[in-house]
Amino acid sequence: MPTVISQSLDRRSFRHLLTHLPLWIAILGGVLFATGCAADEEDVVNVYSHRHYDTDEALFQRFTEETGVQVRVVTASADELIARLEREGAASPADVLITVDAGRLHRAKERGLLQPVESEVLEAAVPANLRDPEGFWFGLTSRARVIAYSVDRVNPEEELSTYEDLADPRWEGRVVARTSDNIYNVSHLASIIAAHGEEAAEEWVEGVVANFARPPQGNDTDQIRDVAAGIGDVALVNSYYVGRLLDAPDEASRELARQVGIFFPNQEDRGTHINVSGAGVTAHAPNREHAIALIEFLVGEEAQRAFAEANFEYPVREGIAWAPALAEWGEFQPDPLNLARLGELNNEAVQTFDRGGWR
Repeated sequence: MPTVISQSLDRRSFRHLLTHLPLWIAILGGVLFATGCAADEEDVVNVYSHRHYDTDEALFQRFTEETGVQVRVVTASADELIARLEREGAASPADVLITVDAGRLHRAKERGLLQPVESEVLEAAVPANLRDPEGFWFGLTSRARVIAYSVDRVNPEEELSTYEDLADPRWEGRVVARTSDNIYNVSHLASIIAAHGEEAAEEWVEGVVANFARPPQGNDTDQIRDVAAGIGDVALVNSYYVGRLLDAPDEASRELARQVGIFFPNQEDRGTHINVSGAGVTAHAPNREHAIALIEFLVGEEAQRAFAEANFEYPVREGIAWAPALAEWGEFQPDPLNLARLGELNNEAVQTFDRGGWR
């Protein structure tokens, strides 16, 4: 074969080949390097995650031990990760997006950043209302939006009932809350719009605003602190924030948590509002099968127990024991609304907050 090639080359062609030999070597080397990288990537799954818990890292390591697939994680806020996926487009190395709140997951879906998945494992493990109807995302854990109340100043049996009741004038000067742009508040209001419509939701917003003890501010932990400090008597918070304080290493935080009680609203009608942290396979996932396998692992019994025990989150999979603190609060009836509606009504919720004066 080399003889045939040499005979077909005149002197000019031969000199041309020699002149450009370094370029051809570089090109060939690049091809071989790219091929080698592709081979290496076969045992990798790249995760963009809004969650930043030690439990998650431990579970990723267990997944690697079981499958041999390395998990590479990039952590940032949900908005940053969504923006990054948009910038990267088809060149994105991400395989899985993990974030909190169904509204954010819906946003990623609407922007074309996720792809649908069909998995018997996921459909069997995750209840229908805790996953996208078209398979674009699946809940991994759930959390309840509860009323945290002062155990010294509020009698839950006589004073607490529904979210709607917090708009009653008798709560004037007693409610503390986060700002309206907080995604947990946006999704919660979306659930109220789904239940009652925009007009009734706006009236509720106006009523709660009239009952504020101070301007909206801080995170959920700050709401708990302000209830304990007597600034307000009740607050809307995610359940796991109280659990974390009860399990904190310092006695001051644990004492703080003991000064508030947990109440599950709307047990006589639609149930307590819930939300999820969840995951979806990215639209251009280079390691799609590994991505699906990782999400399936995270809804498995081992991972679901870990989420429940360490993070004070409710497992999405049935039959998994709750953390002791959650068990002490007791069982409750959750709102059965499909959480995809929280994302679909996101814009309406934002506008309703604005019209109602919740800043």
